[in-house]
Amino acid sequence: MSLPDAVSRLDDRSPRGVAGAFARLIADGDLAPGERLPTVREVAAGLGVSPATVSEAWQALQRAGLVVARGRAGTFVHETPRAWLSPRLRGLRGDAVTDDVRLDLSRGTPDPELLPDLAPALGRVAIRAGTGSYQDEPVLPGLDDALRALWPTPPEALTVVDGGQDGVERTLAELVSYGDRVVLESPGYPPFLDLVESLGGRIVPVELDAEGVRVDSLREALATRPVAVVLQPRAQNPTGVCLSPERAERLARLLRRREHAGVLVIEDDHSALLSTAPEVTLSALLPGRVVHVRSLSKSHGPDLRVAGLSAPTALVDRLVARRMLGPGWTSRMVQTIVLDLLTSPSSRDQVAAARTAYAARQERLVAALGAHGVRLAQPDGINLWLPVADEQAAQLDLAAAGLRVAAGSTFLAPGHAPGAFVRVTAGRVPESEADGVAAALAHAAGA
Repeated sequence: MSLPDAVSRLDDRSPRGVAGAFARLIADGDLAPGERLPTVREVAAGLGVSPATVSEAWQALQRAGLVVARGRAGTFVHETPRAWLSPRLRGLRGDAVTDDVRLDLSRGTPDPELLPDLAPALGRVAIRAGTGSYQDEPVLPGLDDALRALWPTPPEALTVVDGGQDGVERTLAELVSYGDRVVLESPGYPPFLDLVESLGGRIVPVELDAEGVRVDSLREALATRPVAVVLQPRAQNPTGVCLSPERAERLARLLRRREHAGVLVIEDDHSALLSTAPEVTLSALLPGRVVHVRSLSKSHGPDLRVAGLSAPTALVDRLVARRMLGPGWTSRMVQTIVLDLLTSPSSRDQVAAARTAYAARQERLVAALGAHGVRLAQPDGINLWLPVADEQAAQLDLAAAGLRVAAGSTFLAPGHAPGAFVRVTAGRVPESEADGVAAALAHAAGA
């Protein structure tokens, strides 16, 4: 296949230049949706650059959502552009699941078979979706009580939002003005990276180790005078790392310094009811300065779109007041279902069984990887962060085995490159398939 003239005459033959040239061809329609791109070797030979340069360009196009890799079949222009997805969300989504994907481990979503049965709760919901008044309290009193019983420390004020991401977004929207700095974990949750950029903020990345955010990394980040620090205390996405109590105390000690008194901490405890780690929060260590968001998506179902949020009373009042000018409240029908799930003994037993099952799946997969020479600590939650020699090569190798994983670069802050990784949703791997999946992952790690 000959290269398009616009590419063959390219002056900038860096990965960025190559990716930019193909991106322009796609935008101008010279490469049509569904059209196959030249192979990495063809482009490398035509431009006189290394295959690694072209591979890096292809990865950039994938992260932008412009192309999709289909294993040995090649790389194709995405057939259905999704402009409504932010850049990293496009990279996370990839293309639709196809018949050649035996097991999709890229999504970071819970196993539907391990979610609690909704039928009993649905049977107890009112048959009409009415409400007493548009100005009623936004949280059902019973759900308020149930959430407070789950909270790691007694909340000063509490409300309900439409999922954990909604809670973090609404909080940051209240805090961040153009040019403000926000401390985010890297690797971290891609929508938070996109969110800060969309608000005009500047991302200050902090690194992690086995006990959570590193103290020295946070110290450097705080020197930039951020307005907020966003943490995932347990089952950190994508690494599965949990913040240790000792590390939490050291981070809080640093944040208590007078020069950092204005920094707000936002905790995204997205896997609270599935985590096997002890509850860890900075709330008790930094009173009046912590927003704690506890989502029920992983444990009870992503489509319920419910999370609790606690914060200082003044901030909760601002969040609720702003919501009243938009969606108003989280559906009270959905709140009724969630309340039923949180208080029903059978639903609680199902969530407990899911927590045990996810931990067993992680343990089995990590042990199987160890048998193939890949040594990892067992992560918390449903995700596993796998180091690889080359990200794209690993994805292509796994695609050939019928497996899909998420590109690690999607989870990294701009300019932060600690190595090559892929995220594996290990919670979707049945124990019976652990050996085969581990063999494929180990092979791909060295690809």
